[in-house]
Amino acid sequence: MNTKYFDLINQTYYFPQDEFTLSKDNQLQFHNIDLMKLVEQYGTPLKFTYLPQISNNIKRAKNWFRNAMEKNKYDAKYYYCYCTKSSHFEYVMNEAFKNNIHIETSSAFDINIVEKLLESGKINKSTFIICNGFKRDQYIENITRIINNGHKNCIPIIDNYEELDLLQADIKGKFKIGIRIAAEEEPKFEFYTSRLGIGYKNIVAFYRKQIQENPNLELKMLHFFINTGINDTAYYWNELVKCIKVYIALKRECPTLDSLNIGGGFPIKNSLAFEYDYQYMIDEILNQIKIACDEEEVEVPHIFTEFGSFTVGESAGAIYQVLYQKQQNDREQWNMIDSSFITTLPDTWAINKRFIMLAINRWNDTYERVLLGGMTCDSDDYYNSEQNMNAIYLPKYNKEKPLYIGFFNTGAYQETIGGYGGLHHCLIPQPRHILIDRDANGIVASEIFSEQQTAEDVLDILGYNKK
Repeated sequence: MNTKYFDLINQTYYFPQDEFTLSKDNQLQFHNIDLMKLVEQYGTPLKFTYLPQISNNIKRAKNWFRNAMEKNKYDAKYYYCYCTKSSHFEYVMNEAFKNNIHIETSSAFDINIVEKLLESGKINKSTFIICNGFKRDQYIENITRIINNGHKNCIPIIDNYEELDLLQADIKGKFKIGIRIAAEEEPKFEFYTSRLGIGYKNIVAFYRKQIQENPNLELKMLHFFINTGINDTAYYWNELVKCIKVYIALKRECPTLDSLNIGGGFPIKNSLAFEYDYQYMIDEILNQIKIACDEEEVEVPHIFTEFGSFTVGESAGAIYQVLYQKQQNDREQWNMIDSSFITTLPDTWAINKRFIMLAINRWNDTYERVLLGGMTCDSDDYYNSEQNMNAIYLPKYNKEKPLYIGFFNTGAYQETIGGYGGLHHCLIPQPRHILIDRDANGIVASEIFSEQQTAEDVLDILGYNKK
């Protein structure tokens, strides 16, 4: 009878997988990294980032676009931009910019980060800086400064009619701009049109009125982004076709327009059963653009993407220890972890996001159905979003045999949404965070990026230690 945790995983999913394998002593490995050794060295709760996966995903995407352009005889260039809001950390930028990519910003302080990257030589003045978001005051001032300092490939994406005047007030000489399309949302959304950008029907008129006769403006890019991501749905293809039509209409009147930014939205693996044909989607996107442009005898545009979660999401994880099991009734057993889901994986609480969750050790033990609870006194601090109809199965709790569990592909947004370095719900401390890399010979090395918060750290923030 197959009653071991290994049997459950093996018969439910294809296992092992590229990034998930078992060691000889049946403990989970992530990209051939022994996770139990990390636990023994650093303890739990523990956050980790495996830096090489950032470069791996960038290289994968570049290769898919290269293949698609060759297949479709698509005669233009592809530019991979990193969407900084997914994770602003320096270690992410340092790894990402090893790969000759570009950058997309969304707020004022992003430009300060860009300036630091320029100072350190991580990027240069040929790097495209795509400035998205709603722009006022400090953001406008920072964009103005970087353009006036000679960064000609800084392209502010116009989000509303007033931004153009604000930018022109202080930028000296000619500069490049883009326009964001306000995409129509899926029918199930609470609103019809994105709050970001300018409506489809208004873009050509906006160009004629405010850009066409202005010698200081060079319209280079049309920006298109779907909130629900790049998916093989009728909704996505319909919005893409509408976007291409706007590009063609605008291109006929604006010869400087030569780039289409299709935004981000590649999904990342959230289950061992995850399936997504990235190459097919890219092939079809480029095919649709080329067919439409060829029919209208318009040159195909250069393609920009702004992948954030796809770049960094699959590089990180979190490890917890099951501290205790509470039998609350005849059916429900609560495994209590040594941290909080609300504070360390806030998307599980805020948007019911799923992450891959697996036991780190005890794969040869029998399993049981459980619920996972966090340490805060909030009734919403739990996780039950697994594949098996919201059930979670883990090796049976045994107070004599510690159980460790891992959540994977958590690298996008969790630190910033959770308030990295700040206060957390019920003052649960922020976990220790380590960085994992490989040297030229493939040898794994790890280092502490930040220690677990102490009581003094929290008291400082709260003002108790002020003299």
